[in-house]
Parts: sequence; structure tokens; C-alpha cells
Amino acid sequence: MSPSAEVQTTLPQPELEEIRIEQVLQALGDPVRLQIVRALAKAADGLACGVIPLPVTNSTRTHHMRFLRRAGVITVRAKGTRRITWLRRDDLDALYPGLVDAVLSASH
Repeated sequence: MSPSAEVQTTLPQPELEEIRIEQVLQALGDPVRLQIVRALAKAADGLACGVIPLPVTNSTRTHHMRFLRRAGVITVRAKGTRRITWLRRDDLDALYPGLVDAVLSASH
């Protein structure tokens, strides 16, 4: 592999059949995590985790991102020294049709 080639690694996350509604709802029930999900829903190409403005410290941001990932709500890929995050919209829509739309359309 050439030195300039970037290795992408997906951080551990549940497989589609392992995602549980209880964990998804708990993840979406926090205002900061909901803010993250709303930002990711607008970013088809994903976002670096630090670009979403949040009213929390970096360690708390990391906690919220890990919570969302472990619940199956987001995918995080390490790309070089950056971590790019995507909403698992297709997976969530397949498992729980209408849930993401309902959450995103709820008043802020």
C-alpha cells in the first residue's frame, strides 16, 4: 500500500439484526444526541464528528457519539486521523419505518 493511501476502518457497531428499538429510542431521547442525528440527516457524505456544534465538552461529545454508535443509530469510520460519521438511515428505515422521519420532523 502506498504511504498516501488512507485506510478506512469502521468502528464496532451492531449488525442490522442486532439493533433493538429500546436502545434506538434511548439514544434518540437525549437532546444532544438528537442534535447530532439532525445534523447527520442533512449530510449525505457524513461529517467529521468535531464539526457539529454542540454545547458539551469533547469528552461528553465522544460519549454521545459512542452511545449512538452502540445503539446502531450511526456508523463511524476512521479515515486516516479523522472519524467520519453517518446516520444509518437506510438500516433504521428498514427496521422501523417512519421512525427517523417522525424524530426529524418533531419540533426542536
